[in-house]
Order: sequence, then C-alpha cells, then structure tokens
Amino acid sequence: MKTLSLSILYFCLFTGCSKNYLRSYQGTPYTDEQYLTGVQSIPGKVQCEYYDKGGASIAYYDTDNSNSGSGGLNPKDETYLNEFRINEAVDISYTKTDGIDDNPHNLVTPKMEQLYVGWTEAGEWTNYTIEVQKKGLYQIGLMYTANQNAEISLAINGVNKSGVLRIPSTYAEADTIDWRQWHHWNYLKSIAIIELKKGTQILTLRTVSAGQMNFDYLNFVRLN
Repeated sequence: MKTLSLSILYFCLFTGCSKNYLRSYQGTPYTDEQYLTGVQSIPGKVQCEYYDKGGASIAYYDTDNSNSGSGGLNPKDETYLNEFRINEAVDISYTKTDGIDDNPHNLVTPKMEQLYVGWTEAGEWTNYTIEVQKKGLYQIGLMYTANQNAEISLAINGVNKSGVLRIPSTYAEADTIDWRQWHHWNYLKSIAIIELKKGTQILTLRTVSAGQMNFDYLNFVRLN
C-alpha cells in the first residue's frame, strides 16, 4: 500500500475521502510497556499524547523535527515522563507542581504528571485509532490551555466532521509570569457535536490557526 502524501491528506481533511483514506492508512495504535493503550475507546477520553505510531506524514505532522518538551524543556534522564516519545517531532510535556500547572490562574484543576501535546502551531495534526462502541451523536469536550484565541478541527477517516472550532484563550492578565500563560488549564464541555458510526476509525486533531495551545484530552460523550 502507498502512504498518503501530505497534499492528499490535506485534500481529504477538507473535502472528504473516507474509503481511500482508510484503505491507505498505515498508522497503528499507540502502545508501550508502561501504558498498554492500544485503540482508544469511545465513549470516553482520547488522550492526545497517545497519537498513533507510524511517524511523520502518517501518524502526525509537526512544523519542525524536534520534540520541544521531551528531551528539550524536560531533561534527558531516562524517566518515562521526561523522555516520552523523545525521538518524535510532536512536542510533548506533562503537568507539574510548584506553581507551574497547579497555579491559581487555572479555570479547572488539572491532574498532575499528566502527559499532553504542546507547542502547537497552525497546520499541525495528530491521528488516533479509535473504536466507537455505538453509533450516534457525540458531544466532544476538550481539556486544554491556549495562550491566545485559536482554532482547531476534527476529522474522521480523513473527512472534516467539525468544521473550524474556535478555542478561547486562557490568557490571564493577572498572571505576571509570562511563560505561565501556557499553563492556565480549562475544560470546554462541548466544542462540537458530531455523528459517529460504530467501529474502528481514524480521528484527526488539527490545529487550524494560531496554535499556542496544549492538548490534554478529548472527551466523547454519547448523546443518543
């Protein structure tokens, strides 16, 4: 099978090519020795750091080739959290104490030592193999931070299902620590409602504009 090129993938995300996308997709569900995640189940949370294996242009697209969190901001000390997916370009870090992610400017309280995708830029995307247990309408929530107002979209099997979703900034003028503007956590209960068929599918989370967001998880709640 041939791998989809970036140009074809972008075409799919905006116009729709579900059958061709599934037939050509070569990514596989994420697993490792510590967290045997595998296919992420819906209803439930899709953890953003557990995007598929398969590498650049298959499981993800990032605007540069280095992981700004694992092995960058976080030291190379052979620990799971600090070196998580260190050799991949998607930028990953985790929530920390001492006034970093447990700061008083949070809108909701995040779980500590929770991995997340960060340093996002417009055009970046990650793929997730999901298993939808029952067809129906699903309300989607998002646990995130955003240094500024931004936009994302969600696709299923290469077809954009959400349109452009506006994500409000969590910037807080009262916080005088500049770098902490990327660490004000919030949870949006409903960023979109989409219809899903039962079975194994590929979910794509794409940063449409602005970026400067951290993504912890997407929460899928079945409405009917």
